[in-house]
Amino acid sequence: MEGLLFPIIMLSLTLIGGGSLFLFFKNGPRGQNQIQENASIKTAQDFINVTDIRDKYLYTNDGLIFVYLRINAVSIDLYSNTEKNALIKTLTAELSDLRYPFKFMALSRPVDISPLITEMTDMLKDAEEKQKELLRQEIVQMGGYALSGEIVERQFYIALWGKQGEDEEPELSKQVSLLGEKFSMAGISTNVLSEKEIIRLLNLINNPAYTHLEDAEATASYPTLIPI
Repeated sequence: MEGLLFPIIMLSLTLIGGGSLFLFFKNGPRGQNQIQENASIKTAQDFINVTDIRDKYLYTNDGLIFVYLRINAVSIDLYSNTEKNALIKTLTAELSDLRYPFKFMALSRPVDISPLITEMTDMLKDAEEKQKELLRQEIVQMGGYALSGEIVERQFYIALWGKQGEDEEPELSKQVSLLGEKFSMAGISTNVLSEKEIIRLLNLINNPAYTHLEDAEATASYPTLIPI
């Protein structure tokens, strides 16, 4: 019996020592650093409070659903004073019966003027000598605007929201459709943003370096924010 006691004690000590080493490497300085590093990595979706985007709906982490309506710009500089006053009165009458909150956003975005530069370049082929000189000067000037990003346009959006629930999506869809009809009564066209258009809008709001391109492809990705 005494001969078996020593091997049992040694085996117990080996197991205890191995377990202690395992816990040290798991929860020691290296393990703690790994846990802190993982905790410091935050997804962009968490940062901008977005859980998912499906169809025309944006879902947030705090249990809300958003839909967005783009209001297409109207150049009122071409309107007479009478036409401006008529537009104001019509919009006021149409929007005065709204009984739910909404958020109005006016954003600036760079304008893609490359098609204009291409068109002027094509005109050089058939232009006379004096016209060519003027076109070249205009192309150089437009190229400078394109590189500097000085040419921007204003885009206007209205956001509607509600709490996530079974009946909330149809209700929001109805609200945004009726709101679009109110603007159409004043001669202003609108459209509800699709999934890709919502992604572009989020980039326009949250990414100052974002350059808008109409044919930009939106692909599923999971960017992360890693502190430096």
